[in-house]
Amino acid sequence: MAGGLGTRLQGVVKDLPKPMAPVNGRPFLTYILDYLIDYEYERVVLSVGYLHEKIVDYFGKKYKTLEIDYAVEEEPLGTGGGILLAMSKCTTDNVLVINGDTMFKVDLTAFEQFHQEKNSLLTIVLREVEDVSRYGSVTISKDNLIALFAEKQVTFGRGYINGGVYLINRRLFEKYPQSKRFSFEKDIMTKYYTQECFYAMPSDGYFIDIGIPEDYARAQKEL
Repeated sequence: MAGGLGTRLQGVVKDLPKPMAPVNGRPFLTYILDYLIDYEYERVVLSVGYLHEKIVDYFGKKYKTLEIDYAVEEEPLGTGGGILLAMSKCTTDNVLVINGDTMFKVDLTAFEQFHQEKNSLLTIVLREVEDVSRYGSVTISKDNLIALFAEKQVTFGRGYINGGVYLINRRLFEKYPQSKRFSFEKDIMTKYYTQECFYAMPSDGYFIDIGIPEDYARAQKEL
């Protein structure tokens, strides 16, 4: 998901899509692609929109061993529409979806195995944080079923947040067809989690979201 406007970063990063924000001299997105290469991924589809030409010009069709394709939004489609457009270019039944402005070093081998064992239409990764109010919180049951989503500023303190790493079986969109433009979080996750067995796997992997200037500055030191 590499189509974000990056409005909160405009003061420090101008005229670039958020995933292209430079971190130690190279685009943040390169760190994410290197992470996928470490897990032997061979192909990625970048869901792009705002200033997508800058991403295409930089990466082209290949980055190291990774084949790159692009799903270009001609108009803003929301998170769901962006995922659905990108999945139209994917060939596998299960597709890994991650954010282009967040580094969450999940054990992807364990995540894939967890998703397959649960035979899930949707599995997400959770991250425990000190204060969930910035993100909204997620509560799970003993068997890792998603029990509750709470919106931003509704709950406070330590808890689990949606880490923005998903495994989606394409049957999910066949079962719940959507309009061209929709929110994956509101129109799929929080709408159907009480009807479906959506699962979540907690992870304590390294996590940083460069969407705000303070964390963007922190990424320069930590990555």
